[in-house]
Amino acid sequence: MQAASRESYSAGVERLDAYVRGAEPSAVAATADDILSVAALLRREPRLRRALSDPARAGADRAGLLGDMLRDRIGADALDLLASLVAGRWSAPSELLDGVERLGVEALLASADSAGELGEVEDELFRFGQVVSGSTELSNALSDPMAPAERRAGLTGQLLDGKARPVTVRLVEAALAGFGGRSFGGALTRLVELAADRRDRQVAYVTVAAPLTDEEERRLGARLTEMYGREVSVKQTVDPDVLGGVRVRVGSDLYDGTVLRRLNETRNALAKR
Repeated sequence: MQAASRESYSAGVERLDAYVRGAEPSAVAATADDILSVAALLRREPRLRRALSDPARAGADRAGLLGDMLRDRIGADALDLLASLVAGRWSAPSELLDGVERLGVEALLASADSAGELGEVEDELFRFGQVVSGSTELSNALSDPMAPAERRAGLTGQLLDGKARPVTVRLVEAALAGFGGRSFGGALTRLVELAADRRDRQVAYVTVAAPLTDEEERRLGARLTEMYGREVSVKQTVDPDVLGGVRVRVGSDLYDGTVLRRLNETRNALAKR
């Protein structure tokens, strides 16, 4: 987002945080659903996006237009939050869409946080991403933009039924819709990171040939926390192809101590002789 859009979005998040402090988790989740339904509407209606972000119209007028359209279709809390968002300045219609979508996701994460379930939601999102990436057929089915969104959502609902919290299922649906303009896999990864960030943690993606023990994972997490000065949430992937050692990615930092890397370096060195 450009500066004006970031400022408007930040004001919306402050309003959301104030609302969350006085609301039940279930009410916040319902408000999040309303906000995400409006994001879906804006995605389908480019003319509406342009009208609600038009810099030639006063912010109050844009908020009034939103209210006239949605007052009987969404809850009062969602409408209040969205009106404050729309009343701000937006650098482009697409950035307004991103802001509404992100606010809905943040509201979902806030509801899980208030319920004491945010850590579990973070883990469920990561594990589902692992299931999807481990099956080419499933990954293709869920990532196919030509397949109706309702059918893909139905498939994820069946896969997660009884295995994930409602907030997790709703976040997966947001990923299916292309959260932030990302691919399905990229959106899931971003949602994991947003959940961790709300818990004031950074995500470390760890790849190993065989699962780490609980103690090994704890020690690794403690070491990374010491390095980054922030609690680290370790997300472990088992890939026998790395043969041994550990690969760790934290943000843009990559630490590769795998046997596979050393073999590749040796092979490349021999090839240059």
